[in-house]
Amino acid sequence: MSVERAAAGRAALRAAPTEGRYARNWKTLRRHPLTWAGAAGMVFIVGLCFLGPPVYQTVPTAVDILHTLRPPSAAHPLGTDELGRDVLSRLMVGGQLSLEVGFAAAMTSLVIGIAYGLAAGYGGRWTDTVMMRVVDLLRAVPGLFLLLFVNSVFKPSAGLLVFLIGFVAWHPVSRLVRAEVLSLRERTYVEASVAAGASRLRVVLLHLLPNAVGTIVVTATFGIADAVLLVAALSFLGLGLPPPAPNWGAMLATSMSYLPRNAWWLVYPPGLALLIAIVSVNFLGDALREAFDTRLRRDL
Repeated sequence: MSVERAAAGRAALRAAPTEGRYARNWKTLRRHPLTWAGAAGMVFIVGLCFLGPPVYQTVPTAVDILHTLRPPSAAHPLGTDELGRDVLSRLMVGGQLSLEVGFAAAMTSLVIGIAYGLAAGYGGRWTDTVMMRVVDLLRAVPGLFLLLFVNSVFKPSAGLLVFLIGFVAWHPVSRLVRAEVLSLRERTYVEASVAAGASRLRVVLLHLLPNAVGTIVVTATFGIADAVLLVAALSFLGLGLPPPAPNWGAMLATSMSYLPRNAWWLVYPPGLALLIAIVSVNFLGDALREAFDTRLRRDL
């Protein structure tokens, strides 16, 4: 009887989802208009922040008190700020910091959330119950309040921001991954793999994790946008990275004081850069969600 079950298990495993599904997902993604809009926006922002400084070699922290609050000119394409620093160079370097911290924080939350969600979804009834109650308890603490409190007590740094945002943002990831695992573990190919004698780790790595990749990718995309926005919000409130390191949130906070003087070049560049980055990532997330979710997929 065990031989027959093993043979049936191997047959069912051969019927598991194949690369054809991912080919269809990629085709849908390529034909989705939001994919190209989001990709164009991200190429522009990444090119500006990471390829711009080597070309536009101006020190973003260089102070020139004789040329403060100057509007855009040939010498300073986006003008100067209240200390005479070049706004364009600060925009580029500040974007690097904002994107790097946001991406690192999103990846931190993703790793923690995936591991936790897999363990909860495939760990059994009692394990799932206990782990999800822990998530509910942590979610009861307002994330922004925790960020403000810890950041006001300890000296802000890039590592601290990555850790705090990652710690706050992993809870939704774990719930989504856990829900996906609960659905996948009832599939025939998973049951067949267990019947064929596969270990729990093998089932998770070969069947549950690869088939939850759609949920993971979409969650990661939106997580990056949320993390970048959180970094900007903390910096806007004065709890981000200390000066002279520039970042978009701090640039926006400083520009508010000079709005009555019509210093528009201090407000629009960081605001538009932040808007383009977040909207572009969200466009990619929407396109990925429609490509991976068969209930939303349409012929494009």
